[in-house]
Parts: sequence; structure tokens; C-alpha cells
Amino acid sequence: MTDPEDPAGARTRILDAATTLFAAHGFDGTSTARIARVASVPKGLLFYYFPTKSDILSALLAEGLGVPAIDPTSLSVPGDPVRALINVGERILRNHAASGVLREIIWHESHTRPEVGAALTRYRQALHATIEQVLSASLTAHVGSAALRAAAAAWGATITARPLDSGRPDAPPGGYLLHSAESLRSIAELLCAGLVAPHISTLS
Repeated sequence: MTDPEDPAGARTRILDAATTLFAAHGFDGTSTARIARVASVPKGLLFYYFPTKSDILSALLAEGLGVPAIDPTSLSVPGDPVRALINVGERILRNHAASGVLREIIWHESHTRPEVGAALTRYRQALHATIEQVLSASLTAHVGSAALRAAAAAWGATITARPLDSGRPDAPPGGYLLHSAESLRSIAELLCAGLVAPHISTLS
């Protein structure tokens, strides 16, 4: 079964409709019938591309949640690991900004849908490996592998944390934004200072 007019476009419309509806109503609150209606496709065509609603979510995660192929040398700054971390942060935050609606789905469903949790785990592992490579290429002093892994995990958590909007009631006083340039630099400086401390750099 195919869409004689625009088969590729139909699949894209289904995913776009699902993204919007999952973000607005949640996975469980969105029916396949509603996705088909918003996508302007017959329900049978939706099931041709995606036999189950979970298959739609899995496709969204596979296509929208991933660490882009990053050449560590393009972000590394030998002798300036702080700048290198900021380079990684800026790249990842740009990617997040481009897929804000999908990120809302991930934040909402990460504790309820096992496929979302699994996709997040894969994403974090790939991101941490990239950060480790960038740090290794930027540090001039020897740093143990355990310390590198810990720093990569900490920086990964920082740049992927859900930012607080100062207009929201749960934002801290003053509207502190974790992803502001000033905050990111301060955290990067703290991490790098710890990495080059004598008692840390000798750990393996």
C-alpha cells in the first residue's frame, strides 16, 4: 500500500503531526486516529508506515534524538579545555533549540516510556564519548580516565538539563538560567580546574 500522490510526504506529515500532538497531549493522550486526521492521511496509510503508535515514537526518537557526527578536532582547543567544553555546549544547545518540541516529548515521557529511556541512554553515552575526546585533545596535562569520564558526564548533564524559564513559577529567584553564557563558562572553569588539580590528574 502506498500513497500515490506523495508517499514520502505522507510519512513526514505523520511524524510532524505526532510530534505536535505528543508534545501537547502526551503519548497516552494522543490517538492514532487523531494523528492521521492532523496529518491528512488515511488511517490505513498511517498503519502502513507505523504498525503501532510506539513505532511512531521510536521513529521520532531515532531520527530526532542523536549526537551528530562531530569531529573532536573541530571543537578541541589545545591548552584551553574550558573553551573546548563551551564549543561542545554551544553545538549541542543549537541542536536542542532546533528540535524544541521533540525535547518536550522526551522530557515528558522519559520516565514512562521505556523506548524513550533507552534512546536517552544511547544519546548520553554517545555525547559523553564525544566530550571525553574533545577534553583529551584539549588538555595538556595527563588526566586519568576515571576523572575524564566523570567530567564528561558532568558536562553532558549540564548542557542537556532542562533549562528553567524565568517566567515559570518553578524558576529560582532572579530567573537564573543554567544555559546562559556566564553560567556555562563558570561550570566549565570549575570542571577543568578540578581535572588539572594534582590529586585528580594522577587518577586512572
